[in-house]
Amino acid sequence: MNALDLFRLDGKTAVVTGGGRGLGRYMAEALSDAGANVVVCSRKQEPLDEVKADIEAAGGRALAVAADITEEGDVEKVVSAAESEFGGVDILVNNSGATWGAPTEEMPPERFDHVMKVNVRGTFLMSQAVGRRMIERGSGGKIINIASVAGLVGGNPKYMQTIGYNSSKGAIVNMTRDLATGWARYDINVNAIAPGWFPTKMSGGLIEKFGDEMLADIPLNRFGTPEELKGVIVFLASPAAAYMTGQTVVVDGGTTAW
Repeated sequence: MNALDLFRLDGKTAVVTGGGRGLGRYMAEALSDAGANVVVCSRKQEPLDEVKADIEAAGGRALAVAADITEEGDVEKVVSAAESEFGGVDILVNNSGATWGAPTEEMPPERFDHVMKVNVRGTFLMSQAVGRRMIERGSGGKIINIASVAGLVGGNPKYMQTIGYNSSKGAIVNMTRDLATGWARYDINVNAIAPGWFPTKMSGGLIEKFGDEMLADIPLNRFGTPEELKGVIVFLASPAAAYMTGQTVVVDGGTTAW
């Protein structure tokens, strides 16, 4: 097999949560470029329809399903729609996320709970629903969780006072390990990506306000670009990463190397 063929996803179907904007959109486009059918889901239908239209305009196949991944019924709706349209799910990208900023001593408990619900419960419910199908089908699969460097280190109090988000992403890192060891016997690879600072709607406000301080913490002295994440998601979703599981790939411009 040609080395580049290891990265092809032709005939595979990928579900990308939070696929209507930001990193989720970039990753959905990348998976489509590699040949996969793509199902994008998030709470709002309009941005999903835009992603679907763009993927189809580029020659790909896509499905857009509005859903709240913290609700079991909505999760089942997404997975069932993927099965009906494309026959099953081979790749799951758990990207949906929420955050809330406040000093820890002032963090409203209900906001902490909401962030944990979306980021941790949502990832668990999607992984459970898709994993069950992968086990029943018997042909393995790939699950890729989107963690964060915030789940690996403490937040810089100058600009990153987000204890709920940081805690949730740490949980995702260890959930990835547990899913990987538990489902390895079913040939299901489970890995995570821990992005650093990429300009998105979620991070835009912080970057606008604290950009200089944030850049000072990045050895490459710049923020990430969509292309610098697209290759990583394709790699983890593809046969090229068949012997990787339980790992967290850090894409942060060197931030955690200090």
